[in-house]
Amino acid sequence: MSVLPDLHLHYVQACQSLSQPENPFIARVFQEADKKDEISTKGITLKLAANNHLVPVPRITDDDLGVLISVLDEAAFVTGLDLAYNLLTDAAAETIATFLQENSTLRYLNLMFNDIGTSGAELIAGALHSNQSLVHLRMTGNKIGNQGGMFFASMLKTNSTLEKLDLGDCDVGLQCLMATAIALTQNKSLKAINLNRPLLSSQQEETTVHIARMLRSNSSLVELHLGKHGMKNFGVERLCDALYKNSTLRYLDLSCNNITSDGVKFLGELLKRNKTLEILDLTANRIEDDGAIYLSEALATRNMTLQALSVVSNNITGKGLLALAQAMESNVKLSHIYIWGNKIDGSTCAAFSDLIGIGRLQLDCTDVVPYEVDGQVLLAELSHGLAKHRYWAPRCAAVAPGAANASLEIVAVSEY
Repeated sequence: MSVLPDLHLHYVQACQSLSQPENPFIARVFQEADKKDEISTKGITLKLAANNHLVPVPRITDDDLGVLISVLDEAAFVTGLDLAYNLLTDAAAETIATFLQENSTLRYLNLMFNDIGTSGAELIAGALHSNQSLVHLRMTGNKIGNQGGMFFASMLKTNSTLEKLDLGDCDVGLQCLMATAIALTQNKSLKAINLNRPLLSSQQEETTVHIARMLRSNSSLVELHLGKHGMKNFGVERLCDALYKNSTLRYLDLSCNNITSDGVKFLGELLKRNKTLEILDLTANRIEDDGAIYLSEALATRNMTLQALSVVSNNITGKGLLALAQAMESNVKLSHIYIWGNKIDGSTCAAFSDLIGIGRLQLDCTDVVPYEVDGQVLLAELSHGLAKHRYWAPRCAAVAPGAANASLEIVAVSEY
């Protein structure tokens, strides 16, 4: 039975019965939720993230969570729960795990950047073996370690509901990544996974080889994040070989790796034949002018699928950036491009100013904006990018199209 939308009243009563002082942050969010229309028919997401308020809020503790969950047990209309940047530990993970085992309506759970460790990861992953409602889980920034990641890899072998899993910045290791790759050869439901910044001691790129092998057979994955993997040209070649046989991946994130122009040559050849990839993130690599030219050749002549490209901070000069601008003139499909952090010269400023001036490139879809000083056109940085809202999101639901995160705009993995 679902309680009618009077969350604040039930929260006050729960605090009294459990002898727990009220958390004013939770109380205010419940009051705001009670004012929403059609709350019990459409469902709501409670935004209890502690990092996006102009006035500091008291972060939610394990004891606070116990009271919160007791209210949500009777509130089936709550379909999303954002608890990012709070003070939740493994004790809270036990409460969450019990809730997930009993709840059948929660679809979105964000636990990013709390203090959940390996034992907490085991409990949450264990609950997901039987849970059949959760679609999107974010564990980002919780130091669950390699063993904690292994529990989630094991879960992926049996769970058939989860569509999006974020294990970025979780200190997972070699064994976890290999086990996850093996699990995804069997899993048919997961559409997006973030494996950014693992702790890898080996330089042999074994994990990239296993992930490439998985991509050859996986037919459900749409979005894959492999940032900060120490990936080099060998690893990129393995991924490209696999993606010739993959017809589902639409978003590939290779940011913050060690990819040079030689590696981008393989990506250029892939783009000439691939008909699926829509977003490519090469932020903070070392592709330089030759790499930019390889990409521009593919985009100008053969590829009409890619919609978003980031080459931010890649040591590209005007020669390479101009080639990319010229590719956009002939490629009408490429709508998002991010170039800041390179060696922008006068020709680059003029070319991108022209693209923006004629409406070929919208300001919401790039990270530069032209301005003029003494008759000379220059470019300034805009705070847009493929990862703008990876670690935070505005409290308001409305975000200008394309300005938040191109992946969310182009690749709608799920409602959340």
